[in-house]
Amino acid sequence: MNSKQVVLITGSSTGFGRLFADTLARKGHTVFATMRDLGGRNANNASAIRALAEKDSLPIYVLELDVTDDASVERAVDAAIGKAGRIDVAINNAGYVVSGLAEAVTTRQAQRLMDTNFFGSVRVNRAVLPHMRRQRSGVLMHISSGAGRIIAPSMGFYCASKFALEALAEAYRYELAAQGIESVIVEPGPYETPVVGNMVRAADEARTDTYGAAKQIPAKINAALSSVAGNAQDVADAVLRIIETPAGEKQLRYLVSPESFGVDQINALSEQVQARVLETFGLAADTRFLKGKAVGSI
Repeated sequence: MNSKQVVLITGSSTGFGRLFADTLARKGHTVFATMRDLGGRNANNASAIRALAEKDSLPIYVLELDVTDDASVERAVDAAIGKAGRIDVAINNAGYVVSGLAEAVTTRQAQRLMDTNFFGSVRVNRAVLPHMRRQRSGVLMHISSGAGRIIAPSMGFYCASKFALEALAEAYRYELAAQGIESVIVEPGPYETPVVGNMVRAADEARTDTYGAAKQIPAKINAALSSVAGNAQDVADAVLRIIETPAGEKQLRYLVSPESFGVDQINALSEQVQARVLETFGLAADTRFLKGKAVGSI
């Protein structure tokens, strides 16, 4: 893989995604900062990114991409390939939080959350994988959360979406390794980004009338997360280090957090258990990254 890479990032209008784009581009990586609705809600964000790229001569290109729309994802990936000739890294960053007691979250809200936080990554990965397989290299990066390993009451559906994302990302890790394609997971803890202010509230609050003191859990969780929030640049710097780590040397999971909450312990135990599972099924060799010996074709 070239030292200067071509990176496609979803959810780049604000927050982590925008910070990733700026940080990577300043290190010489070509960045496709994608977001939905360039002509509407994100018009100002897109203009600001383009203006910054022009002012500082940064290799950032803005593309429209709605992770909930198959055709939109395909168009954006095709446009990036047409412009740069390849995609080395796909950063699945688009996502949001639904906050509230689980019973108060409607089925529609839960479906929409999963369509963005989980199926959005499925769409992006399916779109970029044929190109990565042709070049016999690539990285699928999944921006999960500490909440992808531990449960925060009142964020149950958000946690479920990240648990699902981590399971799939780990499956990709094993299935794609021998083709020279890596799958990694980044687990940020609480950081100062617009995601908190953009939380969607559970719509059926009447369902919580009998919950008593438990009704205060969402407010307590949100206050606690805000009180320990770190500098989001830490996460962008970690993403840069991961991308620049040589092929075959990347970890599966990276916890980046001002507070571990025990996630590192869960990750260490999971790694041991999964290694035994692969050995038991005779898959250890089949799921190992083969440096310079990628196999398979499309």
